[in-house]
Amino acid sequence: MRKLILFAVLIFVSLSVYAQDKTLRVDYIFSGTAKSQVISLDEMSCYDGWAGRRVNLDTVPVRGNGQIALTDAESGKVLYRQSFSTLFQEWQSTEEATRISKAFENVFLLPMPTQKAYVYIELYDVKGNVASSHRHLVDPADVLIRRVTPTPAPHKYIHQRGSVEEKIDVAIVAEGYKDEEADIFYEDARKAVEAILAHEPFGTYKDCFNFVAIALPSKDSGVSVPYEGEWKDTAIKSHFSTFYMDRYLTTLRLKNLHDKLAGVPYEHIVILANTDTYGGGGILNSYTLTTAHHPSFKPVVVHEFGHSFAGLGDEYYYDDQYSEYYYPDCEPWEQNITTLFDFQSKWDDMLPRTISIPTAPVENVWKEIKEGKTPESFIGVYEGGGYQSKGVYRPYPDCRMKTNAAETFCPVCQRAIARVIEHYTR
Repeated sequence: MRKLILFAVLIFVSLSVYAQDKTLRVDYIFSGTAKSQVISLDEMSCYDGWAGRRVNLDTVPVRGNGQIALTDAESGKVLYRQSFSTLFQEWQSTEEATRISKAFENVFLLPMPTQKAYVYIELYDVKGNVASSHRHLVDPADVLIRRVTPTPAPHKYIHQRGSVEEKIDVAIVAEGYKDEEADIFYEDARKAVEAILAHEPFGTYKDCFNFVAIALPSKDSGVSVPYEGEWKDTAIKSHFSTFYMDRYLTTLRLKNLHDKLAGVPYEHIVILANTDTYGGGGILNSYTLTTAHHPSFKPVVVHEFGHSFAGLGDEYYYDDQYSEYYYPDCEPWEQNITTLFDFQSKWDDMLPRTISIPTAPVENVWKEIKEGKTPESFIGVYEGGGYQSKGVYRPYPDCRMKTNAAETFCPVCQRAIARVIEHYTR
């Protein structure tokens, strides 16, 4: 215990040389079309406390579809770096983006620097090339950085294993719950946390996490369902039919979301919607949003958290998307899918020596599963993943990132999640 305390103190001292124990919130507008991207600074604000990681500040565990970095203006030292994905970039792959220009809010939380620093943000295209970037100065003495003293929303800790400085802080957020439904929300939040921690490797690393349930009150119960002509007044203005896909449930009001969460320490967000309609989504280092009263709630919230927390890719496929996400001349950044372009960077080291690449079709594997062979023997390179039946490969016949029926994350996904947890804590 003394070593752990000493380690935490050393981390804090190291961080405080360049950054205060404060959060710098930077709001941007990302806008454009299918072929254009514009990054615009909206505003900056600051408040006491920093809930983000205090180790490995200058590196990221996965590349993401974009990255933001804070660098000391005098020395050029990278003070903090984070990867992310956005709804804007996802929208760029839709048919609508070929016809009109749209703008999307984005919010990033950074440690407040002690002296002048630059924020550099860049967005990547589907092949990992920088599509657009923006750099601007942050001066801690800037009078236009809004200083705020937020009033915390009603909240309870569902799972608390240590201080904000030591742990990964996850906010479980109420959407579409009225004041009188707060107890229902807290019970739903408890179920979500139990479901996440019941999956490995989250169970093994449960002492690395704090989960706090934030009972944001809504005027209306439920969420908006546009395809039924139903619009409700809810805390974070979420709705189905994102990109005209009926089951895709998201919120575009990220500024409003972060406004309402300020005052409670958090670095990751899981939003629970008070509805039994199937749907949701997960966006790397932005948020998970899922419905709390559908029969598949538990596997879905874990699946979506796999996206938003660990950057895992979808392992299912259907081949009816408007455009492809993955191409044979580049390797996906998600750790659980591959195009074989640079397979050595993925799970090549986990494959049995006798396995073929690609691996035999899944139907030939089920016989071996029924014969009771160990799960490790099923790790392979199975065609079909990332929404594409051809040219994209996944590591396992079935997985939490493929179907709701799967009981666990596959070994490759488990390793990927563990790497992210350790990056944040060690």
